[in-house]
Amino acid sequence: MKKRKSINKRLLVSSILGACLMATASGSAVLADGPWPGGGHGNHGDHHIDRVLLISVDGMHAVDFANCANGIAGVNSGNPYCPNLAQLGQTGLTYVDAATSKPSDSFPGLMALVTGATPRTMGVYYDVAYDRFLAPPVDTTGNGLAGGTCKPGTANGTRTEYDEGIDLNQSLLNGGAPSGDGGINSIDPNKLTRDPSKSCAPVYPWNFVRTNTIFGVIHRAGGYTAWSDKHASYSAVSGPGDGTNLDDYFSPEINSVEVAMPQNHIMSCNPLPDQYAFLAGDDYTGSFQNIQCYDSLKVQAILNEIDGKTHNGSARAPVPNIFGMNFQAVSIGQKLIYQHGTTVAPGYSLHGGYTDSIGTPSASLLQEIEFVDNSIGMMVSELKNQGLYDSTMIVITAKHGQSPIDLARFFPIPGHSGLNGKAPSTIVSSLLPASETGGVGPTEDDVSLLWLTNSSDTASAVSMLEADAALAGIGQIFSGPTLSIMYDTPGLSPNGDPRTPDIIVAPNVGVVYTTSKKKDAEHGGFAHDDINVMMLVSNPAFHSATVSSPVETAQVAPTILAALGLDPDSLQAVQQEGTQVLPGLPLNGGWNE
Repeated sequence: MKKRKSINKRLLVSSILGACLMATASGSAVLADGPWPGGGHGNHGDHHIDRVLLISVDGMHAVDFANCANGIAGVNSGNPYCPNLAQLGQTGLTYVDAATSKPSDSFPGLMALVTGATPRTMGVYYDVAYDRFLAPPVDTTGNGLAGGTCKPGTANGTRTEYDEGIDLNQSLLNGGAPSGDGGINSIDPNKLTRDPSKSCAPVYPWNFVRTNTIFGVIHRAGGYTAWSDKHASYSAVSGPGDGTNLDDYFSPEINSVEVAMPQNHIMSCNPLPDQYAFLAGDDYTGSFQNIQCYDSLKVQAILNEIDGKTHNGSARAPVPNIFGMNFQAVSIGQKLIYQHGTTVAPGYSLHGGYTDSIGTPSASLLQEIEFVDNSIGMMVSELKNQGLYDSTMIVITAKHGQSPIDLARFFPIPGHSGLNGKAPSTIVSSLLPASETGGVGPTEDDVSLLWLTNSSDTASAVSMLEADAALAGIGQIFSGPTLSIMYDTPGLSPNGDPRTPDIIVAPNVGVVYTTSKKKDAEHGGFAHDDINVMMLVSNPAFHSATVSSPVETAQVAPTILAALGLDPDSLQAVQQEGTQVLPGLPLNGGWNE
């Protein structure tokens, strides 16, 4: 990977000349004729990039993109089955050895994309984790993190929860927001962990992350920012401050009870296509079909934003300089075991996932990939319709992968029968804080993160894990120097990091710590299938290329700033960790030379 040349930093100051946005006579908001303040000029004549569309197809592996763009035997007669993604690849760089964050949970995976940081710097390890200093919320969260007391000025210690559990009402699509369609208005401050160093004030998601984000940098430079995701808590992408680095945030709650959707241009969802899941009162993750309806809300938001409107189309707004969304459909298609009867809709299968070790998608997963591809095709068409395609860089990647691809390797512990081994948290339960063993429960998927009551018990805990390693399907145990080489030393400041786990257990490939009967894969761990995700960076002026050198999704953040003509060093993570711009892109000013 090439090192950036030393350059004069372009300061992001209020004296940047000119307005970056103007409204057309018809009222549609578009970018001004020139690049916006700080807008990037590539090394290809007068072509410039005014905006970046960032898309996370959660779960999408590099091999998924290769198979769907090139074709694989047994699917669509061997022909490609994601034509829109394949077309973007004709004017884009494909990074085939891209790795997401470790752990590969959605929360750190998303924050890596927008901060350029690893968990050691951003302080985000999982949506449900632990902090040795912070205090519990006032009220018990929707997922069972118990409310408690906060002692100002002293270390308290608590689980930290940044998922649907902090909603005012997680059963509602708008998260219980008193007005509007959700977003940060659905966050219940009494369900937020508290900061003893700030008079026990609630820690909002954007202040839980320790480093700034591309949304903050771009917003401060005069750009317009928007993002859509699955929880109100993922407004953390705004970065430290008062939450206003996001000009437009949309977060229909994915774990809400299913309801019929308003009409949109993507698909008909009133009534919902899967009535079995609807009548059972499932959330959207329980249906291969209804998850597409859920995602269609965010797709419509992107189309509205491209058209110069707010995400809900209710008012005119600037076309964002940075915007995007996550797709859930592929992730659900990879891991769901359908629970409602023995028949599903035509073209779907009861089991999601893959039919073999080379990534041949099941019928249900194929439907999800095709849905995502069609949706991205709509976005591209709308960019073209609005004359914005040439000046837009599109980045498609994933917060995380999913493991295992080869379902023959799937091994649930304690198992669907409840008789199949022990999870690491149960082995060392006597050494864990009370909040780790009750309520919202331990941090375990196809990884186990363990925070001990006393870090001095780490050696004893490791010995206990080693003694039951076979029952727990343990592949590798990280503690002491094998852990602190990747993350900061566990402990309290100034000598340790209150958020670093004492122990991380990486199980054997295919092991998932679960009793759930509705999934046959998961993410969060360190396995290749967890972390090797698709990454495509596309613009009409780019030449098609495949980059096989290892890269990380954290490199997306400085790359986006470079494309927009802003200094990647404006990101604290770039300064602290040396995160590099993605190699091979024809960007301006020597940023990636």
